Amino acid sequence: MKKIITYFLFFSSLFLSLPVSAADPSPPFTLPPLPYAENALEPYISARTLFYHYGKHHQGYVDTLNKLLKEKGLIASSLEQVIEMSSKSPALKTVFNNAAQDWNHTFYWSSMIPGGGGQPTGPILNLILKTFGNYDEFKKQFMEAGTKLFGSGWVWLVLDNHNELKIVPTKDADLPMIHDQKALLTCDIWEHAYYLDYQNRRKDYVEVFLDHLVNWDFANQNLLK
Repeated sequence: MKKIITYFLFFSSLFLSLPVSAADPSPPFTLPPLPYAENALEPYISARTLFYHYGKHHQGYVDTLNKLLKEKGLIASSLEQVIEMSSKSPALKTVFNNAAQDWNHTFYWSSMIPGGGGQPTGPILNLILKTFGNYDEFKKQFMEAGTKLFGSGWVWLVLDNHNELKIVPTKDADLPMIHDQKALLTCDIWEHAYYLDYQNRRKDYVEVFLDHLVNWDFANQNLLK
């Protein structure tokens, strides 16, 4: 009985453990709007890709997360709270996967901007030069991380808990926040992110991401948070 009470209190500190009923307000999470039009990243990422990637895949993670929370009678106060909690519990692995993929995709959309890419400016450039020696070496290592990652996942530029800049690949829905790292930007390496436009040419997709899409202003903003 003592273990049950302790387990309940641990859950309650992170969630409002209330039954969800038809009278409850709208689902706790909704699909955030894209920061640009679906065709804004063309010709590098097509409107067709964004239609499916954002409107179907990302929406699917949000819908599944809301369904899981409802089934468990849980209403979360924030997406980050769901991720932190569920990452510690094997029983909530499906909740984690969908919550993390919602967060990852939202972060990915902001990691790109029309007219972006190329060598950055500002504090992020200084860190890149300090860590990698030059931008070309950074680009080479980022592309290698994205190309060599087996299966599905993400490639992140992060600050670790020693404030050191690192390129970090993660599998599936895994993300920096549960490893005490600050995410600065990310590139989605799941096939649905690029297959309609690049088929099996993942390397070309990652290079286009760096040369024409990456939002360095977003990375600088995250660096200063």
